[in-house]
Amino acid sequence: MRTASALLALLLAVPVASQQRAAPFTVAETGEAYGALDDALQANRGRDFTVLIAPGTYRECAIQQAGRVTFKAVQPGTAIFEGACEGKAALVLRGNGSTVDGLVFRGIRVPDGNGAGIRIEIGDLVVRNSMFLDSQEGILGATDDPASVTIDRSTFSGLGQCHETEDCAHSIYLANRGSVTITNSRFERGEGGHYVKLRAPRVRIVDNSFDDSAGNRTNYMIDLPEGGTGEIARNTFVQGPRKENWGGMIVVSAEQRKYSAAGLSIHDNVASLAPGQQKSPAFVANVSGDRLAIGTNQLGAGVRAYEVRQP
Repeated sequence: MRTASALLALLLAVPVASQQRAAPFTVAETGEAYGALDDALQANRGRDFTVLIAPGTYRECAIQQAGRVTFKAVQPGTAIFEGACEGKAALVLRGNGSTVDGLVFRGIRVPDGNGAGIRIEIGDLVVRNSMFLDSQEGILGATDDPASVTIDRSTFSGLGQCHETEDCAHSIYLANRGSVTITNSRFERGEGGHYVKLRAPRVRIVDNSFDDSAGNRTNYMIDLPEGGTGEIARNTFVQGPRKENWGGMIVVSAEQRKYSAAGLSIHDNVASLAPGQQKSPAFVANVSGDRLAIGTNQLGAGVRAYEVRQP
């Protein structure tokens, strides 16, 4: 996995929009090129296709209305999006399914405080090798469908807010009746809210790093506010000193007991406190009333292993 610093270095070499070629969005299956991403989506609406995105900084956005579409950077880390459609996100997805591969989303802000790189509204989603930087939200979405969301080898940095609007925004905030999987990804430098907030019956959060040492006004590392089963394993957590809510790193069913959390497996994680953090958070705070499967976790000084809370 590319490190965040390596990918950020790539950004410095990306040409601005004025230096892009005239038609930077190419449909792989046909070779047809388009000057705007939304034009490529509209011209191929209803089809399953891949759009290849040339290096550049794009102050635009796009809405997927149908089909299964893959949005793929020709060179990972060099296609940067900074616009928002419908006051929501750079990519608003409501097709049959979507894949986002190698893109960068940065500086996205909208009046309601939920400006995101990706807004998933319909269909399954796969995100890989992508970066979400200095925006109100990274990935946001809610559906009553049994959707599947998979996020792999991606970076979430400088995201979230609880001070710009009444409701908080988070690095990732997803709700569905299916599953969410997050692997091999990095979360850092949060600016409010939670790093990962999931309302889903099944979750898998494995082999990620959560570095809150430079976070500001942040809350939980992982919030499962309605419960959920699955696995949280082999992650590294560092809790910083500038927390809005420092009481727990992983919190289960803080809002309601909608999904069973029985057997949620939390094991082989490493958690510690950054210099300057004087509080003593619980590594796992359980409000579900269910019995979790807490395995062996390596906890640093000041981190309490487990806490049962009343709803």
